Amino acid sequence: MLNIKENGVSLVILIPSLALLAGLLAFSGHSAYAAYTIPSPSSGGPTIINDTSLRVETVSTGLVRPTSMAFLGPNDILVLEKNTGNVHRITNGQLLPQPLLHVNVATQIERGMLGIAVTKNGPTTYVFLYYTEAGGGVDNSTGNRLYRYELANNQLINPKLLLDLPAIPSNPNSVRFEHNGGKLVVGPDNNVYLVIGDVGGHMGQTENNANGPPPDGTGGILRVTQDGDAVIPSPLGNDTDPTLNKYYAYGIRNSFGIDFDPVTGNLWDTENGPAYGDEINLVEPGFNSGWTKIQGSAQTRQLDPASVLVNIGGKGTYRDPEFVWNQPVGPTALKFLNSEKLGKQYQNDMFVGDIINGNLYHFKLNEQRMGLLVGKAAANPQAIVFGNGFGGITDLQVGPEGYLYVLSYSGVIYRIVPSST
Repeated sequence: MLNIKENGVSLVILIPSLALLAGLLAFSGHSAYAAYTIPSPSSGGPTIINDTSLRVETVSTGLVRPTSMAFLGPNDILVLEKNTGNVHRITNGQLLPQPLLHVNVATQIERGMLGIAVTKNGPTTYVFLYYTEAGGGVDNSTGNRLYRYELANNQLINPKLLLDLPAIPSNPNSVRFEHNGGKLVVGPDNNVYLVIGDVGGHMGQTENNANGPPPDGTGGILRVTQDGDAVIPSPLGNDTDPTLNKYYAYGIRNSFGIDFDPVTGNLWDTENGPAYGDEINLVEPGFNSGWTKIQGSAQTRQLDPASVLVNIGGKGTYRDPEFVWNQPVGPTALKFLNSEKLGKQYQNDMFVGDIINGNLYHFKLNEQRMGLLVGKAAANPQAIVFGNGFGGITDLQVGPEGYLYVLSYSGVIYRIVPSST
């Protein structure tokens, strides 16, 4: 159990027992990921609900616990496998026989090959990879690392280390290997954004503990240039602190989804709560998401953010989530559909996947695009379900042709297309 005090009130949060953790480490199948039990895809295939103009088709199968994907071009996808440390290439639905890259990764709980982003830099294609690099020691890790590779001759070459982040829990005797985050996105400013959780329960200032250690690279969204440098001016730093200068946001327990609104350029994320309070957040520069003092809505829980949160450098800004699930769903990928290919009614809308139910959720933004039309919570949670039966969803991407792709932890890539296609 984890006992956290919020505004003088003790909250007892259940975390996995040692027996459960040992079982999860075995990863005997697709049924478990950290504390989540993952459904298999529907036997008849995923379904789009209440829109017969759309259907789901299978693009590729045969992957092993995939976590993230990125497009190189039409029908050309790079996909990561969590535990093998492989980066695979899929062209025209066919998995190439050899991976483009294999690295040794630590695999306990949520560690592994986690995040990918692709961008062009002149004639060079950069592939950014975030993974838990394996090494010696009791916990078999050396750190969570962000590398930049170059794509050449169907290989990823010339690795450049951009970020070296903690992978070991703050208590070295702990068996908590979760909350490594891992999603990457190249923003409209051409900088690289990475989300990382509290990494097994770090309790520093970026986790809103005033007497805790200073920012250490955990519990936030980090922003660096494509060479790994801090972007100056920093929303939170003082231009002299090399670690704090790389923070764009903090107070994040764990996240598997970040993306930029193609209309406003605003950053959004999903965040996973302990046993309550899964969130969707609008992430403005200097955003403080509230963990470990606030999860879910501070307003609903009658908490005063100013009295319980750490305001780093006087620049931190708390904002209540734009949406909260009261019952855990394990939200993962978040993606804006910057395309009309599924119908103009969905253009620039937000889609979110989950790991627990295999649901795909659909959200429309308000006129100012600073909130969601459904409000802070859905009166009828089923009303936001756009599709189901995908198995645990780990990533969402929009292909070059404008269709929405869904990556399932079961090893399948799906694509949502018009029924007439």
